[in-house]
Amino acid sequence: MSRPVRFVSPKRRRLPEGQRFLRSNGKPNFSTRVYEKPGELYLIAKKPVITITQVEPVGKAVKTMTDKGFRRLPVTTAIGELKGIITATDIVNYFGGGEFFNIIINKHGGNIYKALEEPVSSIMNKNPVYATVNDDLAYAIELMVKYNVGGLPIVTPDDMKVYGIITERDIIGYLGGKELGVKVRDAMTKNVITLPYDSSIEEAAKTMIKMGFRRIPLIDREGYVKGLITARSIVRFFGTNKVFEYVITGKIEEALNAPAFEAAIQNIVTVSPDVDVGTAAAKMSNMGMGSALVIENSELVGIITERDIMMLLVIKR
Repeated sequence: MSRPVRFVSPKRRRLPEGQRFLRSNGKPNFSTRVYEKPGELYLIAKKPVITITQVEPVGKAVKTMTDKGFRRLPVTTAIGELKGIITATDIVNYFGGGEFFNIIINKHGGNIYKALEEPVSSIMNKNPVYATVNDDLAYAIELMVKYNVGGLPIVTPDDMKVYGIITERDIIGYLGGKELGVKVRDAMTKNVITLPYDSSIEEAAKTMIKMGFRRIPLIDREGYVKGLITARSIVRFFGTNKVFEYVITGKIEEALNAPAFEAAIQNIVTVSPDVDVGTAAAKMSNMGMGSALVIENSELVGIITERDIMMLLVIKR
């Protein structure tokens, strides 16, 4: 951000992403845009897919996500059969944010090095939402909306081997355009949860898991935005040597007590509420970011995410 951005406190909490787009029966009402292009998943899915086996350590998952910039990894057997999925949110849960942290405390005595050797199977989602190569895009999007997930492994139905993956970002790129005819202010989330700039990584992790958000702006004492901490940036903190600048005795608490700004993104994407959503999507894509802060008169008035943009593209209004 080139100019200081001030935050105005919201009056109420933001709903978890995606929940406001379902009808009363729990199903989305798709726009015609979903059906205007070929919808076969075997054509659309991104492949090949980088996976991890269920017996490999959490540390390898963290390193792979960090090196590749991924938010999720399908978990497989040695021969590629889908057994689960591990996400950046699972990693945040494990490293101090939620109930998975008990594994580190009770099994590993709070030792970060031992924690990194824990098998992925201990914290992965063992019942992953997936689609098959025989399904179409509409069905994949329905699953993503219904179960509030940002990506789906695509498998071959006979042997459950991972064939590809499709994410919100892929769908935006496939269905989107330069101009969508909707302003950011009409698609953004207005009530943004924030944390003080001097919060710890543990506080950020716990807030993400408790509130169900992946992105939290960090605010200084004057109310100005100083950074954005995300589930993926916390994973990156643990996946680089940065974490070991704080770990002296090997205790996980030393890492968790590190200031949140050490894991925060400084080069934040910002947009005006009056620009077209397509413009915001292009800016996010160019910077490799999954969200943009919405700024009006130097004040933070909202946030727009890939989930918001995907919903705008696929839901009938």
